Amino acid sequence: MSERAVELLGLPEDRPCLLLDVGCGSGLSGDYISNEGHYWIGMDISPAMLDVAVEREVEGDLLLADVGHGIPFRPGMFDGCISISAVQWLCNADKKSHSPPKRLYQFFSTLYTALARGSRAVLQLYPENAEQVELITAQAMRAGFTGGMVVDYPNSTKAKKFFLCLFVGASGTLPKGLGTECADGEEIRQAKFTNERTRFRNAKGKSVKKSRDWILEKKERRRRQGKEVRADTKYTGRKRRPRF
Repeated sequence: MSERAVELLGLPEDRPCLLLDVGCGSGLSGDYISNEGHYWIGMDISPAMLDVAVEREVEGDLLLADVGHGIPFRPGMFDGCISISAVQWLCNADKKSHSPPKRLYQFFSTLYTALARGSRAVLQLYPENAEQVELITAQAMRAGFTGGMVVDYPNSTKAKKFFLCLFVGASGTLPKGLGTECADGEEIRQAKFTNERTRFRNAKGKSVKKSRDWILEKKERRRRQGKEVRADTKYTGRKRRPRF
């Protein structure tokens, strides 16, 4: 998965890059980054895992930190970021003071600042359900990222992998997932999101059920899932007058 994540970063081949490894653990992903000729800094919340990385004498620098509190590095420092099976843990409220949406936004907003313009972040995750994917991507979009979810081998139970591929600055072309070609040669649709969809960025709380905003949000979610949805018009969500 580390190899795939670095591949999706689309790093230049003519120079070494400085990467951030979020949830680096014992440094296994960092070993691959080093073997590719790049430099890296790893963050993890577990002292035990970082101790293992120190014992293994990994080449990257290590930082004990909770990424839900933010990425504590200067702006534009990194040429890219990878994360293997870590971001989904921010959706859990392990303490009463934890708010998953706030922790995710703090993570994504500070990560956006720490990445250089034109760079990417590739976050491999194991979402529990569609709502968790929606929460994570919504907070990434709110922080300024563009991009979308790349799904490798979507039709396989064991090999299926989710990679949230995020762009900093100008939107790039979303990479194709492995094993996404159907029998007839057509490609499976993948969820995308861009900065253009800012309609609900400043909304507080959830929209009232059956309201126009609620209907538009639901239609937008279905579009990201690759489903066919009727076009939005001025009549969308309009209430009809009661008949006597």
